[in-house]
Amino acid sequence: MSGSTTAGKITVEVRVFATLRQFLPELGIGEAKLLQVEPNTTLDDIRERLGLPQEAVKVIMRNNLQAFPQDPVADGDRIAYIPAVAGG
Repeated sequence: MSGSTTAGKITVEVRVFATLRQFLPELGIGEAKLLQVEPNTTLDDIRERLGLPQEAVKVIMRNNLQAFPQDPVADGDRIAYIPAVAGG
């Protein structure tokens, strides 16, 4: 995905997995949501905007690398919110 800006905003691509999908029922399995956000928006700001409970998100990935809630996003970032999963 190539990022694009609109009136000073940046575009990020967000995916949610497993039990977090219940909060974005309009998305199909593996489907991404494109969001326009302000520069300096953090991963936690996006989580809140999507209505994902903080305690439900166990791992955040940005551009295939683990990230932290306070990390700011950049134009074109690919973000994934992942819950705890059982198994072994």
